[in-house]
Amino acid sequence: CDLFTQNCPEGEKCAPYSADGGNWNARKCVPVMGDGQPGDPCMALVRGASGLDDCAKGAMCWEVDLEKLGHCVEVCSGSEEMPECKNDGLCAVSGGSVLAICLSPCDPLGQDCPGGDLCIFVGDSFMCVVDASGDEGQAFDPCEFANACDHGLVCLAPDSAAECDPNATGCCLPFCDLSDPAFVCPGVGQACVSLYEEGMAPETFKNVGTCAVPA
Repeated sequence: CDLFTQNCPEGEKCAPYSADGGNWNARKCVPVMGDGQPGDPCMALVRGASGLDDCAKGAMCWEVDLEKLGHCVEVCSGSEEMPECKNDGLCAVSGGSVLAICLSPCDPLGQDCPGGDLCIFVGDSFMCVVDASGDEGQAFDPCEFANACDHGLVCLAPDSAAECDPNATGCCLPFCDLSDPAFVCPGVGQACVSLYEEGMAPETFKNVGTCAVPA
């Protein structure tokens, strides 16, 4: 089914799900089992990425905890080529475009997300996502996912710091403010470098950098 156009039969919605019990990797039509709107609390009918929840058509249950409770988020509309969000969110696409949801924009330097969520780089912008760092996620800790680092840190390639494990998938390192000459990066030989290629930074994020060993 098409997540963006919601082309399932009456009484059903197109939902991302896991075909193998892992992360979202496919879509299917599932029964609409509730009328929860974006921002409303919700319940997943089954733990894991089953696609079954009590959010309305055009929404899905997000950040589900061990009690199967979460909150509804808007599913992106429009098309895969030109995704849209009806409210103020930004469309975050992942899993080979299987998952496309609207998340709140945020400031990575201010980490202004509600409820302890992280502000991280998603696609070409910054959005609020659930904090999955647990007891790890400190500077120089290894990371496998974008939301596996603590607030104010970002998962970068391990060659961004000599202190990182070179065999790790990624390494947690700080965001930094390019306009702040007093900021000192924690790693040996590191500097605050732009997250974007020269001339490509949006005006809103022109001062956003990360601590890395300059190339």
